[in-house]
Amino acid sequence: MRRMNTQAPFMPNALAYLMLILWPVVCLVLFRRLPMERAIIWSVLAGYLLLPPVAEFDLPLVPDMNKISIPNIAVFVLVLFYLKRPMSFWPGTWTMRILLVGFVLGVVPTVLSNGDPMQFTILGTTEPISFVTASIPGLGWIDLFSVVSGQIIVLMPFFLARNFLSSQQGLRDLLLALMLGGLVYTVPSLIEIRLSPQINVWVYGFFQHDFQQMMRDGGFRPIVFLPHALWLAFFMMTAVVSAVALGRAAEGPEKARYFAAALYLFFVLVLSKSLASLAYALLLVPVILLAGERLLLRVAIVMAGIAVLYPILRDNGWVPLEWIMAKAEAINPERAQSLGYRFDNEEILLERAHEKWLFGWGGWGRNLVRDMQTGEIISIPDGEWIIVFGTFGWVGYLSQMGLLAVPLFMLWRARRGAREAGGIYAGAMALILAITLVDMLLNAILTPYTWLVAGAVWGHAEALRARQAAPDGGARDKARRTVLADTPDRQGRTVL
Repeated sequence: MRRMNTQAPFMPNALAYLMLILWPVVCLVLFRRLPMERAIIWSVLAGYLLLPPVAEFDLPLVPDMNKISIPNIAVFVLVLFYLKRPMSFWPGTWTMRILLVGFVLGVVPTVLSNGDPMQFTILGTTEPISFVTASIPGLGWIDLFSVVSGQIIVLMPFFLARNFLSSQQGLRDLLLALMLGGLVYTVPSLIEIRLSPQINVWVYGFFQHDFQQMMRDGGFRPIVFLPHALWLAFFMMTAVVSAVALGRAAEGPEKARYFAAALYLFFVLVLSKSLASLAYALLLVPVILLAGERLLLRVAIVMAGIAVLYPILRDNGWVPLEWIMAKAEAINPERAQSLGYRFDNEEILLERAHEKWLFGWGGWGRNLVRDMQTGEIISIPDGEWIIVFGTFGWVGYLSQMGLLAVPLFMLWRARRGAREAGGIYAGAMALILAITLVDMLLNAILTPYTWLVAGAVWGHAEALRARQAAPDGGARDKARRTVLADTPDRQGRTVL
């Protein structure tokens, strides 16, 4: 959801920029004190949870340096040059290769085909003169390097997780971090639920969104350091699912502790007042508790398929919008009104996207619908899918969604042929990834930890396939990530 508050400017204080500057040092400390996998996870996840939103360094020729790009780059550099760990970047399947090339290089024709500036004019009242009231610059060669490098930076957690978080231990560490991150975030969340969302103001000197959207049902929704309250509620849902998965896999007193944590996290999720995230938790928790890994993967595949095909169904009028609105109205009229607003905006944004359907309109908000005389924005994109589709066209949309969804299909196929039973961790990771794809239809919820989850699923699927292909069950060099995971790091520690 990207309805920014236009009433108050975003003016981060000095601490906000200092935190961004110092985060690579924080990452270095984590790598010196933690095993490599946990250092990767916490450097990315803690950056997302603690660094200031909106604040950024606008440098020439490179993407904005913010709470997403700075942790990604810092971790990537530390793994390659501080720990000197080898990494594989080229996918083993042609499907992933095509998607990767499309994601990184598909933006090149987007930039090259949007060099014309957009000008908005109004005719004079007494003279046949037109006045330029607003303009949006075209994209040029100077933007090309920034856009391409931005795509690469986004993928850094994806490749780190593929190479180093694909083992059962790596998957468990990622679930554990999501649960612990949620537990830590409950403290400021409860403060904001009671006192109103003010922590970002107290710490970083500004409020990052529209305050009215943080008010719901006579109370407040927490936001802390995230872009929107919906992002926080979705993260809480992820923490609940992670705690339940860990509890199912645990034994003895540890099982009770995980389930107690899940109940507490669910309590905070209810107080966060997000109907969608609450519904996701109510759907996924019973599945994780009762289903085997193969059934978990089937559910994930169904959800991912719906998410990937939604634009095609929506574009052809095959989504039952009236039925969905009627059901939403029966549950909550206010939420139905919000959902109808999203659908209306999707309609006009789709019309805009069709004008450049293959490679999109590029950046600078060129994909948005504006008043042709004043340049004022008259459309608000909420879902990640419509933002990517309008910005990078079908090439960008299919590449991004494919990179996130194809690992789920790879894992499903690999597990179908597996001789041994798998653990719950991979199934839980698959469900978290699949429900994120579903929520991307409603919100621009794609986060760095989503890429970590997707990369871990991808790497785990590749490792399973490699072991199945090996005559002795996986001892050959083809099981590349297993060998890498067993290699001692710079401090002499072994990952597994």
